[in-house]
Amino acid sequence: MKARIFIGETTVDVIPADDRGLAYGDGVFETMRVHASMLPLWPRHRKRLMLGAQQLGLALPRINVIEAHISEAIAGVDAGVLKLLVTRGSGGRGYAPPADPVSMWMLTLHPLPSTSSIGLRLHCCQIRLAAQPALAGIKHCNRLEQVLARAECDQAGCDEGLMLSTAGDVVCATAANLLILREGRWTTPPVEASGVAGVCRGWLIEQGLVAIGMLTPHEVETADALALCNALRGILPVSSLGTHEYHQHPAVAALQTQLAAAFPMFQVHKEVA
Repeated sequence: MKARIFIGETTVDVIPADDRGLAYGDGVFETMRVHASMLPLWPRHRKRLMLGAQQLGLALPRINVIEAHISEAIAGVDAGVLKLLVTRGSGGRGYAPPADPVSMWMLTLHPLPSTSSIGLRLHCCQIRLAAQPALAGIKHCNRLEQVLARAECDQAGCDEGLMLSTAGDVVCATAANLLILREGRWTTPPVEASGVAGVCRGWLIEQGLVAIGMLTPHEVETADALALCNALRGILPVSSLGTHEYHQHPAVAALQTQLAAAFPMFQVHKEVA
């Protein structure tokens, strides 16, 4: 992993020990796919980053400064993952934000995760997502619910986890948005109370390919097809949820084709048996 760390617009070698992101998760982040030395989804990530900073009252560095360092970090990178994390910066002990904080931010470069055309196995997680509209939609740095849920998935021997709200409604997967197909229509759960408004999800909604609707666990289990989507791996088919299995559905491939037409980095390469 390669990392570049900044305080304000100054490069530093280490993250300060009193950084509020370390102490309280007081920050936001974006995880972005690098393709041919570019971030094709950057405008959408930038919009969510700015919304998250606004909701938390964080002072972002100048966007043109961030973009300049991003360009340097991904120059010559054919494929990979760039993570941008911004915290409120240094502060004393206690929850109260400092009066005039200077944000700490960093860029880290990672390998691109592998993507399989074989369907994912989902585990229905026991850990639930708490409702908090003030934090919903954005990618804030408090992710303990997802950490615990992901541990459940690993223990269950599954690839991903289905997460419900404390009220019992379906919200998302641990690191992706959920898409379900019923009667020829794709639906994704709302994220106004909890969950993340994924940038890939947002594009699908804007194109009229997916609608937003409340979903129960029964509706998910009895769907014609399931898929997950995120900004790193595009649209991924689901083969099972617990003991319930889903057959390959042409509508999943059709949705993948439409996404890849707009963003070629998501082109699906069929595996040869």
